[in-house]
Amino acid sequence: MRLLRDRNALLFVGVSLVAGFGGTAMSLAAGLWALDLTGSTSLAALAAACVFAPSLLGPALGVLVDRLPRQPLLVGTSLAMAGLLLLLFAVRSADQLWLLYTVLLGYGVSYVLLDAAEAAVLPAALPDDQLGGLNGLRMSAQEGTKLVAPLVGAALFSWLGGPAVALLSAALLGTAAALYAAIRTTASLAGDGHVVPEPRPVGRSRDGVDFLLGHRPLRAVVLVASVTMLMSGLGSAVLYAVVRDGLHQPATFAGVITSVHGIGSIAGGLLAGRLLDRYGEPFLAGWGALLFAAGTALRCLPWSPAVLVSAVLMGAGLPWTVVAAMTAVQRRTPHALLGRVAATATSLVFAPTSIALLAGAGLLAVVDYRIPLGTSALGTLLAGGWLLTSARLDPPPPAKLPNTLRAAPSEC
Repeated sequence: MRLLRDRNALLFVGVSLVAGFGGTAMSLAAGLWALDLTGSTSLAALAAACVFAPSLLGPALGVLVDRLPRQPLLVGTSLAMAGLLLLLFAVRSADQLWLLYTVLLGYGVSYVLLDAAEAAVLPAALPDDQLGGLNGLRMSAQEGTKLVAPLVGAALFSWLGGPAVALLSAALLGTAAALYAAIRTTASLAGDGHVVPEPRPVGRSRDGVDFLLGHRPLRAVVLVASVTMLMSGLGSAVLYAVVRDGLHQPATFAGVITSVHGIGSIAGGLLAGRLLDRYGEPFLAGWGALLFAAGTALRCLPWSPAVLVSAVLMGAGLPWTVVAAMTAVQRRTPHALLGRVAATATSLVFAPTSIALLAGAGLLAVVDYRIPLGTSALGTLLAGGWLLTSARLDPPPPAKLPNTLRAAPSEC
C-alpha cells in the first residue's frame, strides 16, 4: 500500500493510534470515576456530555486555527491537554467533581482544535489523491483502539484509580505532540492565504459557515454525514433495550455487539480510500448511509445473529459518511479557510449525536425500542438515497475568498 511508505502518512496514523487510545480510555474512566465518587448514573453520563459539548463552538474555534500556524497549534494543543489532565490528581472526592468536568470540557475543546488543524495541515503534507485513503486508514486505526482501550481504561481504573488513567492519557498526548512535530509540510500551497486581523472578531467565524453553506455539493455530503451521525445517536441510546427486551440476553452482550461494530468500522475504513478514489465522495457517503440504514433495520429483529450482522453493517457504513465528508472538506476548501470550514463541518457532523442520545433515552420511556430504530433507519435511507440520486461533486471552479482574506504564504 503506497500510503504505508509515506512518512507523513505513517505519522498521522500514529497520532490516530496513540491519541485515540488515550482519549477512549480516559472517556470511559471519567464516567466510572464520576459514578464511583457520587453513585449517580446521571452525573456519570454528564462526563460524556462535557466532551461532546464544545463541538458546538466549532465555527468560533476554527478562527483560531486559521489565525495561528497550524502545525505548532497541533503540538501546543496536545501538550496543553496533557498538562490539563495532570490536574486530575487533585480529584479525591465528589467535592472536586467540577475539576473532572472542567478537564473533560478541555478535552472536548482540544478535539475540535485538533480535528480542524489536522484538516488544514493534511493537504500540505500529502498529495490530494492520498487524502481519502489516509482518512479511511486513520478511521480504521481509531476504531481499532476502541476494541482494546476501554478494557485497558477500566482495568487500570479498577487497579490504580482515575489518576493512573489520566497519566497514561497525558503520556500518549505527549507522544502525539512529538509525532505532530515530525510532520513535514510544503512551504506554501497554490491559493494559500491567511486571515488578516479585523476589528470585528465575530465576522471572521462566519467565513467558514458561509463557504460551507454556499457550496451546495459539499454541503450535501456534510449534511448526509450529519444526519447519519444524528440517527446513530438515536439508535445507540436503545442498545441496552435491544439486548434486554429484544434478544433477552444479559447486559454484557452489549459488549459483544460493540466489538463486532468495531470490526465493521475497521473494515469499512480500510475500504473507504479505494472507493473514494474510484467513485468520489457522494458515492461513499450515500452508500454509507444506506448501509447504516440496512443495519439499523436488521437490529429490530429479535435474533442475535441478525443483530450481529447489523453491527457489522452499521460499523462499516457510519465511517464512510464521515470519511467522505471530511475528505471533501479537505479537497475542496481554500487553504486559508480550512480551519473554519473543517471546524464547522465537525460541529455539524458530531454535535447532534449528544442531542440524539438524550432524545433516544427519553423515547424509551414512552415507546417500544423499535420506534427509534425504525426512525433511524428511515432517516438514513432517505438521506443516502437523496444524495445518490441528486448530488454531484464536480471539480469546483477557483473559489473566491472572503474580503477578510488575502493571498499570502500560509504557515502550517
